[in-house]
Amino acid sequence: MFSWSNITDETQITENKFPEELSILPLRGTVGLPFIIMPLVIGLERSIQLVDDALANEEVIGLAVSKVPEKENPTPDEIHPVGVIAKIHRRIRSKDGSMQIIVQGLERFTIDEWTQTDPYLKAKIRITPDETEDTEEYELEIEALTRRITELAREIVRFMPQLPDEAIAFLEETDNPRVLFYTISANMRMDFEDRLALLIEPDLRTKMRSLLRIMTRELEVLELSEKIQSEAKEELDQLQREYFLRQQMKAIRKELGEADETEVDVENYKQKFEEIGLPEEAKKEALRELNRLQKLPPQAAEYGVIKTYLDWLTELPWNQLTEDNLDIEHARQILDTDHYGLEKVKERILEYLAVRKLRKERDITEDDAAEQDRAGGSILLFVGPPGVGKTSLGRSIARALNRKFTRMSLGGVRDEAEIRGHRRTYIGAMPGRIIQALKRAESRNPVFMLDEVDKVGSDWRGDPSSALLEVLDPQQNHAFRDHYLDVDFDLSEVMFIATANTLETIPAPLRDRMEIIALDGYTEYEKVEIAKGYLVPRQIKANGLRPDEIEFTEDGLHKIIRDYTREAGVRTLEREIGKIARKVATKVAANEIEPGTAVTIDADAVREFLGKPRFHFEAAMRTAKAGVATGLAVTSVGGDVLFVEATCMPGSERLTLTGQLGDVMKESAQIALSYVHANYEKLGIDPEKFKNTDVHLHVPAGAVPKDGPSAGVTMVTALVSLFTGRPVRAEVGMTGEISLQGQVLPIGGLKQKVLAAHRAGLKTVIFPKRNDADLEDVPEDIRQEMTFVQAETIDDVLAHALTPKPEAVEA
Repeated sequence: MFSWSNITDETQITENKFPEELSILPLRGTVGLPFIIMPLVIGLERSIQLVDDALANEEVIGLAVSKVPEKENPTPDEIHPVGVIAKIHRRIRSKDGSMQIIVQGLERFTIDEWTQTDPYLKAKIRITPDETEDTEEYELEIEALTRRITELAREIVRFMPQLPDEAIAFLEETDNPRVLFYTISANMRMDFEDRLALLIEPDLRTKMRSLLRIMTRELEVLELSEKIQSEAKEELDQLQREYFLRQQMKAIRKELGEADETEVDVENYKQKFEEIGLPEEAKKEALRELNRLQKLPPQAAEYGVIKTYLDWLTELPWNQLTEDNLDIEHARQILDTDHYGLEKVKERILEYLAVRKLRKERDITEDDAAEQDRAGGSILLFVGPPGVGKTSLGRSIARALNRKFTRMSLGGVRDEAEIRGHRRTYIGAMPGRIIQALKRAESRNPVFMLDEVDKVGSDWRGDPSSALLEVLDPQQNHAFRDHYLDVDFDLSEVMFIATANTLETIPAPLRDRMEIIALDGYTEYEKVEIAKGYLVPRQIKANGLRPDEIEFTEDGLHKIIRDYTREAGVRTLEREIGKIARKVATKVAANEIEPGTAVTIDADAVREFLGKPRFHFEAAMRTAKAGVATGLAVTSVGGDVLFVEATCMPGSERLTLTGQLGDVMKESAQIALSYVHANYEKLGIDPEKFKNTDVHLHVPAGAVPKDGPSAGVTMVTALVSLFTGRPVRAEVGMTGEISLQGQVLPIGGLKQKVLAAHRAGLKTVIFPKRNDADLEDVPEDIRQEMTFVQAETIDDVLAHALTPKPEAVEA
């Protein structure tokens, strides 16, 4: 706290003789000024010792400002060379060991040489009073500055009622410009750096000009504050207090020429618009919103809404593209490294790369290239059971193309706004997940994977699959319009890849926009190769093992695949391999295995680690009795084997169907029974067996819903087996739709059904002759191992499915 009173006259000070060497007390965060009395708190031992010595020897001390205020004991280099000689008037000791002193500044000095650093600082000094010129012009200017400073001081004191009345009287009586200058400098509100600069400046005229500028600015702020306060006083209440303070700050900034928050935001957005190169439509919309923002106060609710919208516009990758790596051999190598098999998918990706490469080499224009994209499309749909590598294949494609990768899961999405976004009229509106994913990818041409597109739902909030029509249509997605952005965004450079487990639940218009690539599942041989090349090394690493500590044999892998998994993909297989790896890791960690000894996982070891087998194929046992036939089906998780059981009992010639059968399958059962009734003579069935007999058809497992026409031949075979007493061959599986005339009609999913038959250990598959071309999709190694019977009529099926008639025994 500076004092307006007890200021010693300059004449008295200048008459004093000051020593050439002074003890220097560093000041932190405050500035000592000549003629000014001020209190100081002393806490450091070296400073306390300095004060005690000075009072004991009746010496003056030097006050100099530290350049490093956070440092308690600054070095000589860290102290400003200009300071103030001060006299200690009073010392007060505190209970905590610190002390307070009252000092009065006497005169400016400059340090010439440091003479002591311990126990406290000492230096040789020279007295450097403020410099003046002995000219009439200089004296007149000093007098003018003195009068103006006095006038401003009177005005400022008027706005500061906390100051005593003696302050005004003192200003009016003071005729010494130096005393007036330092008195006002000590009591004027100003920054620490400004006050220090006033002390260091050697010329008195320059000092007074600087002080005049500071006082003028302070007076303007005080006048403006009073003006704002008087204008708002009548309307001010508790709820308006925050708004008033903001307005006050805004007005102060305006009067001082400083930009307010809104102006800063507007300039930043304008700069961003130019840097990112917004399209014309987007730029027009952005500028329109920016004009609205400029007219709103920052505290308005709409202000934040507009800022969020502009942030989205400026953060989207309007022109950020990654350059495709068009090296076909490089792409082939990456795809082969990451995935085993899947030749059709790899071939399609390489075709895409080849087209891009030829376009670039032959300078095909962008318009022509875009037209080709819209005509041919580059939107792929991977369809297949879980675990065959659909999602991971998308990542490999992105790596091969040197593109960013982003994905969006559509499973359970029911709101159309999830795709297109919410309109900005709603509170908390945001862009759709398409735009959000592109923002995260920071690229306009990523590989964009739409996972589980077959599991999109719909309800009263809209149909997301219909919203996807625009996204996945090459004719439209170059101008995709999100509801939130409400401007066109070009998606034509994005490589969309969708995945699904089944095609049945995908709407036809959406399915029509994509190129379907089926991933039907792996053969046992392929699973073994995938396990050796990918799954085993990954699980060894994931479980902290080294390759020389565990070794899987082919017999062991075959054992896991046959007895512990029943899947089209390899997800369960990897889990079982991981389970074995964890058990081996436990043994290694417990030092139960000799160092350097590898645990060999063969068929016996698999039984030891995984316990009893989970799957047994019971075709031989279940078809041993007449009336049971083995059919083949396709599910959302791949192909599967099912049994059709038939039995009869006395009754009223009714047909009973169980096993959660759908309408189509029920109709197939009725057709099968009608055909058997109509052709009993050709089939060698005694017609008496039909009389007063109920027939019951059951398809296990009863808890699983089933539907489709492809079980028709299996039902006919089961009924013929029942009524003729001829069991079905245990190694035979069959599929095909039946007509009333006994024709075997084509079915779908032959490859998945054959793979399921192979997994189940069947040796012969009977299928419709008109599906002959589909047999080419079956892997060559399976075609070599199995026998395939192409049936045109039900007679062909029965000839290969039923065991021979027992020969009659002569009496």
